Amino acid sequence: MGSVLITDDCHPKLMEGLEQMGWRCDFLPDITPEETRAVIGNYEGLVINSKILVNRNFLDAAGKLRFVARLGSGMEIVDRVYAAERGVKVWSSPEGNRNAVAEQALGMLLALANNLPRADREVRQNIWRREINRGWELKGKVLGIVGFGHTGSQFARKLAGMEMEVLAYDKYKPEGFAAQMPWVRESNLTEIQQRSDIISLHLPLTEETRHLVDKGFIQNCKPGFVLINTARGQNVCTEDVVEALESGQMGACLDVFENEKPQNFTEKEHALYERLHLFENVVLSPHVAGWTHESKRLLAEVLLEKIAAGT
Repeated sequence: MGSVLITDDCHPKLMEGLEQMGWRCDFLPDITPEETRAVIGNYEGLVINSKILVNRNFLDAAGKLRFVARLGSGMEIVDRVYAAERGVKVWSSPEGNRNAVAEQALGMLLALANNLPRADREVRQNIWRREINRGWELKGKVLGIVGFGHTGSQFARKLAGMEMEVLAYDKYKPEGFAAQMPWVRESNLTEIQQRSDIISLHLPLTEETRHLVDKGFIQNCKPGFVLINTARGQNVCTEDVVEALESGQMGACLDVFENEKPQNFTEKEHALYERLHLFENVVLSPHVAGWTHESKRLLAEVLLEKIAAGT
């Protein structure tokens, strides 16, 4: 079949399955983008997570490449148009971690609503403050889901028994996309902004969605709303979100960030993220929403099915 380069950690099932199909696999999870480009001409297959940018220049260096398989959903790192021109098949695996992302989104929201990060810290220090840690309930609240693909629809499923009003918007879905979920009502972005107590983003990163949540977006939202972002960090303008958090216009549950490499922060970014880290009305996690033990295996299984069917 040929050789496959695996550039990131993955479940052993992926390499085992590829080898059973007849592929020879090189598992190099510590390989750098520069090293990958230097050797990619030797491979027919490539498995990536997020560190490798498969752009036009990369594809030009990959003369033998037949497929690119993405462990996850974000495809902004692959030039799919040029890949198609070169006959390179491209697969992602959002089916593998959509449940993990949905559970994380709900967990972060519940943690924020019940002040759990602060309450946990205080109890560990024998600080007993009940009134300041009084939470608020999800029941009766309005929650808007922006993007109703794999993760957005899975998040909606988690809300089935929460007794909330759930609104959903997806610009690219035909009418009736939520018909099988009677607790979800299809809506538009304007209504979601005006009525939602909570807005959850489930979007890819494109030029259209880059900085979707900016100062103008926030000003059109219900005062005091909570933003959940488990999608892409660049879907929001961090500076505008920080200013809104400081003014009390919003709260936030953020698993993704515009810059996820603190060691590469500019001086301005250091100052910005230090401000973000001070807020009590925020719950933060290090881009782990789709990063469970179960999803690690499922991502491998999904990619194996797609590679087997497409090669």
